[in-house]
Amino acid sequence: MPMALILSSLVAASRVGGGVSERVLNAAGIDTMLVPTVLYGRQPGWGPPGGGPVEQDMFQGVLSGISDQGLLDITDVVLTGYFADVGQIFDTAAVIDVVRKGSRVNRGVRAFAREPIVVVDPIMGDAPGGLYVPPAIAAGIKDQLVSRADLVTPNAFELGHITGRQLTDLASMVRAARSLDCPAIVTSLPRHGQIGVMYVDNGEAWLVTHERIPDAPKGTGDVLTAAFIGAIVNGAEPKAALEHAVAATVSVVMRAHEWKAPELPIVAAADVLREPLVSYEAEAI
Repeated sequence: MPMALILSSLVAASRVGGGVSERVLNAAGIDTMLVPTVLYGRQPGWGPPGGGPVEQDMFQGVLSGISDQGLLDITDVVLTGYFADVGQIFDTAAVIDVVRKGSRVNRGVRAFAREPIVVVDPIMGDAPGGLYVPPAIAAGIKDQLVSRADLVTPNAFELGHITGRQLTDLASMVRAARSLDCPAIVTSLPRHGQIGVMYVDNGEAWLVTHERIPDAPKGTGDVLTAAFIGAIVNGAEPKAALEHAVAATVSVVMRAHEWKAPELPIVAAADVLREPLVSYEAEAI
């Protein structure tokens, strides 16, 4: 079985962050280890979240336990998300290096993949509000994590902030994404009154657009990233993985609207993560 290490938020009563990533990856047949960066009661959009950041000593201790069990040697995916402390970012960078240097076998069990994949969701801000993390955390994500990534999944604002480029049209977004030196999925692209999601690497670029869905619960970006990872780990090419990830995300939101759910119904709607209700055809750009 594939194994993923998730370093992100754990929010008890809301389907956002690392908890969503874990459930979507599990639905794709991927085992998970979730190391929380914060422990919140609810997502901040509902009001004061309760809880707070995980202290660095505790964060390091959890990672040490995983390492002592030998599981970093057989980790196939590292997925990073929300960070509350710069120290957590440096610890995560060190863990990425350990995973990459691992033996790919632990106690006779071999890793699923020949090489691990590092996916960085650079959660730092959005338009029109700008950064919603301290500048030091945004800088740490850019300098320590994006530089180590095999795949980066920013929204349009985060892509502009990370690359320092003005994004005025689709062509400028493609150029900015290619300047990252690793493949990228870029979300929240305005496109003829719709929303676009773009995959870009040095050899190809694909765009899926879909209708705007009003009042979508929070956490759709977490679903999309994890659904794409799941498809890639299970052998899909990037175009097909993008099409599946967008369709799965839209389908979960459709279920939320159908059931009048204030949060994404990740468990109850697990069937549409595997077999989406809709389908999309990516266009080459």
